[in-house]
Amino acid sequence: MRGRAAIVGACAVAALVFSGAPAANAWGPQGHDVAGAIADLRLNAAARDEVARLLAGEPNPTLAGVANWADEIRNTDPDLGKISAPWHYVNIGENGCVYDAAVNGNDGQNVVEALRRQTAILADHARPVPDRRQALKFVVHFVGDINQPLHAGYARDRGGNEIKVDYLGRPTNLHAVWDSRMLDTRHASDAEEVQRLLALPAPNIPPAQPDTDPVQWAQDSCRIVDSPGFYPDSATIGDEYTRRFLPVAEAQLRLAGELLGQLLNTVLGAPGSTSGSAGA
Repeated sequence: MRGRAAIVGACAVAALVFSGAPAANAWGPQGHDVAGAIADLRLNAAARDEVARLLAGEPNPTLAGVANWADEIRNTDPDLGKISAPWHYVNIGENGCVYDAAVNGNDGQNVVEALRRQTAILADHARPVPDRRQALKFVVHFVGDINQPLHAGYARDRGGNEIKVDYLGRPTNLHAVWDSRMLDTRHASDAEEVQRLLALPAPNIPPAQPDTDPVQWAQDSCRIVDSPGFYPDSATIGDEYTRRFLPVAEAQLRLAGELLGQLLNTVLGAPGSTSGSAGA
């Protein structure tokens, strides 16, 4: 595949994943699916048509349908999975949740710069369709990743992977709690969770001039990691932690879907009406 070959050739240096790396996935499969489904609802007509053209031939040619591809390639395409591993996160907690490419940019191998690169490929209609299709699948996933707080947190604990906890009676770590364990307590289908999130207050995203640069998204995610109680005082957590932070996690998923929709409308769509309303 030409798109894969181009990225592998250009980014082989990224295979050297630095020691602060968290696990590759952010959110569980349902979280990414849900964010993609919300973005699907937000596409304007032009963006929707271009997404359909680029994803033609995919088993599920929707944003939700490709939302987990960037995690799945760890098994289906190990070389690309290894190269892209550091593109799923950025460690900015040690720098006061401020992104500085010279300080915490990992030589461009981070989710901020990956989103910038893949968005530029997606926006370039002169690029071959396979390149743009792959870029779209990366963009869908990375917008989800950057809004998972622990994918913008601290290198010292590998994005919460080193914080061992007992959650609802089962041993795990804080990263996994935020990836999926809290969301799993809903016992909801993807469709039910989408409806739940759409019933939340709409995030404050200016519709006229959407921000498509991911730096602020990463910094805002990191600040959640620094909020009181995020790192529990006890290694045993459960219902109280869930009541406090599941609404935060769900708000971040809703935000990811809305930001992804606006980014794709800006990059792929023509100005005008959208297929979904701007809010709930």
